[in-house]
Amino acid sequence: MGGASMKKFRIEHDSLGEKQVPVDAYYGVQTVRAMENFVISNTTISAFPEYIKALGYIKKACALANMEFKILDKQVGEVIIKASEEMIAGKMNDQFPIDAIQGGAGTSVNMNANEVIANRALELLGKERGVYDAVHPNNHVNLSQSTNDVCPSGIRIAIHHMLDDLLVALKGLQKALADKGVEFSDVVKMGRTQLQDAVPMTLGMEFASWAVSVEEDIVRLKEVQTLLTEINMGGTAIGTGINAPKGYAKVVTAHLAKLTKLPLYPAKDLVQATQDSGAFVEVSGFLRRIAVKVSKICNDLRLLSSGPRTGISEITLPPMQPGSSIMPGKVNPVIPEVMNQVAFDVIGNDVAVAIAAEAGQLELNVMEPLIAYKIFTSIERLTRGLATLTEKCIVGIIANRDRSRSLVENSIGIITALVPRLGYELCAQIAKKAQKTGGSVYEIVLKEGHLSKEELDQLLSPDTML
Repeated sequence: MGGASMKKFRIEHDSLGEKQVPVDAYYGVQTVRAMENFVISNTTISAFPEYIKALGYIKKACALANMEFKILDKQVGEVIIKASEEMIAGKMNDQFPIDAIQGGAGTSVNMNANEVIANRALELLGKERGVYDAVHPNNHVNLSQSTNDVCPSGIRIAIHHMLDDLLVALKGLQKALADKGVEFSDVVKMGRTQLQDAVPMTLGMEFASWAVSVEEDIVRLKEVQTLLTEINMGGTAIGTGINAPKGYAKVVTAHLAKLTKLPLYPAKDLVQATQDSGAFVEVSGFLRRIAVKVSKICNDLRLLSSGPRTGISEITLPPMQPGSSIMPGKVNPVIPEVMNQVAFDVIGNDVAVAIAAEAGQLELNVMEPLIAYKIFTSIERLTRGLATLTEKCIVGIIANRDRSRSLVENSIGIITALVPRLGYELCAQIAKKAQKTGGSVYEIVLKEGHLSKEELDQLLSPDTML
């Protein structure tokens, strides 16, 4: 190996032997092995800064707890804390190059964090990276810890913080829908069941109902977040707390709660908490719930805006781009369409989470990297998708008032309003005749003398039927 090459790499070793590590990298040999072993998703841990931040919080909290128990040298502990703070601040995000999907239950992620913090701590002490005599990734940074309590706790903290952004997006969508509910409160339109004319309503009612649906999820999101505040730090390998001081779980969790500003508390049973993925299943299921409900709204938006000349066309969506490479006047509902696809992606991710959670065996679920990857991805996609739907579609929707009212007035569905006066069977006959002849309910009732014009006008007024 030539001199120029030697300057590009340093040599580190682990129990399996030696590896070249980029000389300017803060990560080390185990991270390099993970990079070589897992080339799977084309998505690295660096894509999820909240997870890296959460790991930084954990390593700082552990250093504080270890110093409190007097099992970590103060000088070493202080540089670990400083390095962890830099990780929390996002300064080390590019030092997490390993694939999000990996074997080993997250060991690669934990060691990646340990190596980054150790090497930065060494640098702060004026020492060479990769020479771990003064600060060791396992002996010092990972002291009183295991991947099996670090990673699940980090995932929970990251999800909790990411859900805050989702909450903002949901609130934005809810407000936009509610505002349209008020704006369209006087727009009379036909309500439909099974894609068939039913009874009149207002367009405002339709949008207001969607706003209420989203509001329900805002309330439940806060409930879901509480599931994430129980953590298994201090449980170490399987929940027994081996290699951690007695009482460590309580102390480290208190430090972590203070750092994250989250109401974290130790799990009642650390063995159960280390093996159980129930909270992740619940979170993923909730994300699926949002996806299903919002996708339904997007389906309705596409139907209500269909046409514009040959469809329902009760609303007009903001035109975002030309709709065809061959049909010049076409403008497609591209924003609801993309939100539909986001929803399908989230639903698929939930299936993967459920299967991965079920695959847990005995005292550990080794599939947590996939669980984390899918939940992180779902939250990010939903957050961006909801913001896009709100900003590029909902706020710019226009009501086609005349079109909506004419559909009501010409609808056979308004016959329902006459049932209390004329009876179901007679009204069914009138409806069939209107359908067969192409005439209106109004004309047939008046012509056959079932009601006076004054009575008919009163009963069939769309405003009366609301």
